[in-house]
Amino acid sequence: MIKFKSDKLREECGVFGVSNTEDAATLVALGLHALQHRGQEGCGIVSFDGKNYHSEKRHGLVGDHFTSSEVLKKLPGNSAIGHNRYSTTGDNSLRNIQPFFADLQYGGLSIAHNGNLTNAISLRNNLVKNGSIFRTTSDTETIVQLIAKSKREKIVDKIIETLFKIQGGYALVILTNKKLIGVRDPMGIRPLVIGKLNGSYILASETCALDIIDAKFIREVENGEVIVIENNELKSYMPFTKVKSRPCVFEYIYFARPDSILNGECAYEYRKRLGIELAKESVSDADLVVPVPDSGVPAAIGYSQFSKIPFELGLIRNHYVGRTFIEPTQNIRSLGVKLKLSSTKSILKNKSVILIDDSLVRGTTCNKIVKMLYKAGVRKVHVKIACPEIKFPDFYGVDMPTKKELLSGNKNVDEIKKYIGSDSLNFLSIEGLYKALVKEKRNNNYPQFSDHYFTGEYPIKPLDNLGDEKITQLSLLSSKSIS
Repeated sequence: MIKFKSDKLREECGVFGVSNTEDAATLVALGLHALQHRGQEGCGIVSFDGKNYHSEKRHGLVGDHFTSSEVLKKLPGNSAIGHNRYSTTGDNSLRNIQPFFADLQYGGLSIAHNGNLTNAISLRNNLVKNGSIFRTTSDTETIVQLIAKSKREKIVDKIIETLFKIQGGYALVILTNKKLIGVRDPMGIRPLVIGKLNGSYILASETCALDIIDAKFIREVENGEVIVIENNELKSYMPFTKVKSRPCVFEYIYFARPDSILNGECAYEYRKRLGIELAKESVSDADLVVPVPDSGVPAAIGYSQFSKIPFELGLIRNHYVGRTFIEPTQNIRSLGVKLKLSSTKSILKNKSVILIDDSLVRGTTCNKIVKMLYKAGVRKVHVKIACPEIKFPDFYGVDMPTKKELLSGNKNVDEIKKYIGSDSLNFLSIEGLYKALVKEKRNNNYPQFSDHYFTGEYPIKPLDNLGDEKITQLSLLSSKSIS
């Protein structure tokens, strides 16, 4: 199983699709570039030229591979879909990089998937027993296999039949020889939006991917909605019984790019309000408000504006560490957080500091940052986290530790404060979270987001797990789990 090594929640994946337009693959490459924050392990594009499908997949970043004309010339056609990968299921081999392509009885089909299926292992086991052969270890291939086995005649009916068999959080972009299809899971856990460029429709994970190509944002795909685009005409299907939308709360807190629109507002505005609510709940006597860059900056600005305590960039992030240091040697690893952050000592010396970040997962990085601040001459460090305590794992496409590895899943606030070495520690309350994210008061009707990270109230039961002790991140359909 792939072990979670980061001290941050890892982004899910980014999807992008466009139909009936010139330079489709180039537009997809630009869209994926804007969605790079959602996955940096691999990227891929599949195009269709009216007769044949063309596929290019690479490890690493979009800008390293899909900016050359030589690569883009290999992707002709007026329709294309793309995917940025962070491996929530499956290893990071080239075979697991999406979009996937399959030749079905009625023509080719390519699919890009953001999310995680909570019944992927049981579905896969049943498919294998019935003769299916899998090339990858990704749960996305399970969707392809189910579509292929459907006895329905029309491709849309095949897809809808498949949707009733899968469970979890997902956003799908599917390309056939005539259609571009978008799907959002029944609770709307994973995001998907609709845009338009010169009459051609676009599907994307976030609105920032529309902005980069000057496309117009039309609307979000509704929870449980199937969008079918053909010849610049859009049809909407709602096959599921309508339920309350439960978007992932971490899209608002952390995952979405700050300039992306979520429910009518920029993610940046939500994050500033999280900082404001944090300041209302926990004011400390301090000289400076310092964010953990880059994730803590909007909340720190909001905190500073409300508290009137000056905001300073006491920590500077090195954006050029690169993948070389993800698995460094022991000598390099011992340098710890210094590879990514450095302190502005002249600003920090003899100051009392409020250190703000968007979340606290395992606490190892926070511990190193607190030590760095003290070494820079800071008198006191008050750590404040602009979201509630993360006590429970996710099963819908976010890679994160098991409950045993989550700091707040095993320690109380005083124990966590001692572990990270700060003078004080405060988390935003659930009530403060909803005040920041919800415009109108809804009579404390919680949860309206997928906020299981804090509450343990899972909107969809993870069917492939048995009991609380066995609940882990469904991060790999490994040979052990599928034997």
